[in-house]
Amino acid sequence: MDKAADANGADEAQRILDLEVPSSRRTLGLALAQAFRWLGIAFVAFHLWVLLVHPIDPTVGRAVHVYVGAIIGLGLFAASHRARLDRIAWYDWLMMAACVGIVAHYALDADGIEMRAFMGPNWRDTIVGVAAIVILLEFTRRTAGIAMPIIALVFISYIFLGPWLPGALYHTGVPWRDAVNFLAGMEGIFGITTSVSATFIIMFVTFAAFLQTSKAGDFFNDLAMGLVGWARGGPAKVAVVSSSMFGAVSGSSVANVVASGTFTIPMMKRAGYDADTAGAVEATASTGGQLAPPVMGAGAFIMAEVLGVPYQEILIAGIIPALLYYVACYSHADLHALKAGLRGLPLSELPSLPKLMLRAYLFAPLVILIVVLLSGYSPFRAAGLGIAATVVIMFATFLAHRVFIVRENPLAALAGSLWQLWLAICEALAGGSREALQLIAVCATAGIVAGVIGLTGIGGRFATILLELGGTVPILALTFAAVVALILGMGVPTTAAYAIAAAVVAPGLIRMGIQPLVAHMFIFYYAVLSAITPPVALASFAAAGLARGSLWGTSLTALKFGMATFLVPYMFYLNPVLLAQGALTDILQALATGVIGVVLLACATEGYLGGRLPLALRLVTGLAAVLCIIPEGLTDLAGVAVGVAIYGWQRWSARGTPALARGNGKGGD
Repeated sequence: MDKAADANGADEAQRILDLEVPSSRRTLGLALAQAFRWLGIAFVAFHLWVLLVHPIDPTVGRAVHVYVGAIIGLGLFAASHRARLDRIAWYDWLMMAACVGIVAHYALDADGIEMRAFMGPNWRDTIVGVAAIVILLEFTRRTAGIAMPIIALVFISYIFLGPWLPGALYHTGVPWRDAVNFLAGMEGIFGITTSVSATFIIMFVTFAAFLQTSKAGDFFNDLAMGLVGWARGGPAKVAVVSSSMFGAVSGSSVANVVASGTFTIPMMKRAGYDADTAGAVEATASTGGQLAPPVMGAGAFIMAEVLGVPYQEILIAGIIPALLYYVACYSHADLHALKAGLRGLPLSELPSLPKLMLRAYLFAPLVILIVVLLSGYSPFRAAGLGIAATVVIMFATFLAHRVFIVRENPLAALAGSLWQLWLAICEALAGGSREALQLIAVCATAGIVAGVIGLTGIGGRFATILLELGGTVPILALTFAAVVALILGMGVPTTAAYAIAAAVVAPGLIRMGIQPLVAHMFIFYYAVLSAITPPVALASFAAAGLARGSLWGTSLTALKFGMATFLVPYMFYLNPVLLAQGALTDILQALATGVIGVVLLACATEGYLGGRLPLALRLVTGLAAVLCIIPEGLTDLAGVAVGVAIYGWQRWSARGTPALARGNGKGGD
């Protein structure tokens, strides 16, 4: 591929990434662009120093986290598509100056602010609080869209409208100054969600940026090619495997689509997949990355904080649901290839696995991360060690290349490698700051929503409403929670969708007797799946852009490919051992029947099991899948027996049928 093609590919990838950013990315002059780049580098370096070396007052650290992040966001993103993109408007400079003042207020008077939280605010606190809320909402609008600020404004309005609302929505009211200072304090903007963002999320986003800079993503793609590229429908299976590996360190479905899809989507189209199907496979596979340990989506860190459990517990609970998700994706890819008669890639086009194993050291940061996490250390300490391992690997790679390939003398090789390492570290830190902006904004804004819920007590009333809706049938309440998470996820990033749904819906589910971990994982799962759920499905839209397919066609195909995964949360509600809650034998049995269940459900969805399934047998196959999902020994045996019987019948019926009659031999359904 020539340089022009590389540049076009990079431009296309950036255009797709901008789907997550509703306002326009500025193209600043060299001096300003470099100034904001170095501010981003210093911003991430500050977090690494505070988290790993020298802690500071939490209020000050969170103020820097949100409002220095806001300075970068206001500088890099214009207010609208109509604004000039080559300069920063005067009102943006004014807001950035106000951000400096907000940080100074919290840094210089942290003790006084804490004392006045009990004694009552002064007017300086109130003015700074109003400015903090307004600027945060604008920062969020530019980086995450209008939906999240609107949700926050609706909740803020409820503080003042509550005394005039009927029934369960009524509350006695809160003085406006008390409300402002509450929302701009440690129970609102700087509450749990921002605490998670300023610690766990910033560290793991930076870790992912370092892995990207070390070219680990390229290795994941090559390894997936070597492992499954030869199989039928190989390119689609490569998309599933590579997305699962890259997704394990990426917290964004769209970023995962771009990182993996720029490589896998053209390959699928060359192999015979139509544009909509190629995009749908990548979108579905990439979305699951937020469910894949060891680095699940940012919402998983919020979940750990809300539940008051170590992140390691969330990590372990997420293993089987993620596995079931990718088994379902892989099954759909395989069945689609069977129906369409698609072959794998020629062996001559595949990388050599023995040669790939020479680059297996790129897995070292992930291995270190997992080992340190499971050893009981804090997640950001584990991420710090993973970053350190990545730096060592990059330096060793640079040095080995210069000494053994370029044949430089040792001193020149050492100096050159150190310079390369410095540039790579700066690139990773700058990339980490860019990737963190949206998460910072939505977590802080979610803090406003959580603050309103705590201030007005509306959370308890929502729980009462949910109990009335669900009655004595928890499945109905769970379905309501799933719909809430999916609807929220259509307008806001999945992290914010989970945070809001968890604050509003999870308490009611827990009061119904559902285990807290099950309730939160259920909501988190559906918040993630919103990325492929029409009418607004960002992961599907991003993949459609890369594949040059239709937005609706890709979204609906992705919905079909992900159909089996929509039942996985109900599986671990019915059988909590799927969240690793129980004896090992019970977990293994539930895993085995769960895998059979999602495979049978994929067969029913695709209409293929040992041959094309007529409608009646598709329904029976779906019933067999449900029987496997229900956590009872007899139903498991019945489901497996029905599935085996249908497969046997299909194979027997297909005797003597020409191969082309069982598959159309084309690239589409």
